[in-house]
Amino acid sequence: MGLGREVPQARSQALHTLSKIGDRSAWPAVHALLRDPDDEVARAAWRTAVVLAPEGSEEGLAGLLVSQLDRGSRDLRLSLSRAFVALGEAARPVLARAGGTHALATLRMLDDPELGFEAAVHEARRIVALGGTDADR
Repeated sequence: MGLGREVPQARSQALHTLSKIGDRSAWPAVHALLRDPDDEVARAAWRTAVVLAPEGSEEGLAGLLVSQLDRGSRDLRLSLSRAFVALGEAARPVLARAGGTHALATLRMLDDPELGFEAAVHEARRIVALGGTDADR
């Protein structure tokens, strides 16, 4: 379907298609792209993984995604935060253990899905600057 292609755009498009059709048999191939060096492929893999992850594997998926915290541009970090929010409460313990501004901002978004990413990052930066942790919120 294109997941193994060298061209990043082909991998990204294949992932997008898989997320729309919900083909769970593609999970192993999607899983392999979660850390793709191309930002757009990784972003598409994160979104697709949330849709296709086998039931009960949400916390494990969050554990894989945590390695991508602080990666890339603001928009890429926002996409990762949205993937964590889509995973829901299963992501909370993983993010709490990870710490750091991006993890704290994402926890804020889990608490308040209406909270904008910028506001969540601002609050997380304040907490980190004061030497606090998620438990201090």
